[in-house]
Amino acid sequence: MGRLYLRSFAAPRGLTIPEKVDTVQVNSMELTKRQQQILEFIRAQQQATGQTPSLREIARHFGFRSMTAAKDHVWALIRKGALKHHSGKARSWQVVSGLEEFRSPVVDIPVYGTIPAGFSEEQKQEATGCISVDVESLGIRPTARTFALQVRGDSMIGKHIVDGDYAIFEHGLTPRSGDVVAALIDNESALKTFLIDRGKPYLRAENPRYPKLIPVTELVIQGVMVALIRKRK
Repeated sequence: MGRLYLRSFAAPRGLTIPEKVDTVQVNSMELTKRQQQILEFIRAQQQATGQTPSLREIARHFGFRSMTAAKDHVWALIRKGALKHHSGKARSWQVVSGLEEFRSPVVDIPVYGTIPAGFSEEQKQEATGCISVDVESLGIRPTARTFALQVRGDSMIGKHIVDGDYAIFEHGLTPRSGDVVAALIDNESALKTFLIDRGKPYLRAENPRYPKLIPVTELVIQGVMVALIRKRK
């Protein structure tokens, strides 16, 4: 599953950053230099691994002789409001952001493997994980029937859908002519554009290298594509 990468930027020209400071102001909270370092370490570890570091890991990273020093710093950060603590859960610290009030709700969309954007192929879809996105960035409000598939192949490049993308689908929607769909055509899965010609449905690739797919016996629409997420490479 893809990770969210944050790029750090150099200070703007003309802005001087002091080399040594004893305290740092964070969201109106005054932190010591060591507390700020520990806060950034917790944030970095959470972004890299998906969980906050333990007191033992903090002590080891900063060379503390015991976990007591690490615990004292962590509880100071909690008292100052830089960290939140969820009672009864291990590694449950959460870095408090000054942009908390602007944050939109985050939802988890299950990923059920891959789907060929090329020649259709028989395959069994299995859940492989999830994609966590905020609803405003996604542009839709996911439901219990929303799911994702990772695209494999280049047959949909005319729709700007490329290999490695995550296509987001809604199960249960009735496709309209021109919709991109995840479909089972004669028991083989495919990602194509759904079209109707003289009352008969078929699937069209958005790449001239691939032929259109006309069902011999059955065409089952598994989902209509409602959004696309491009994984950073």
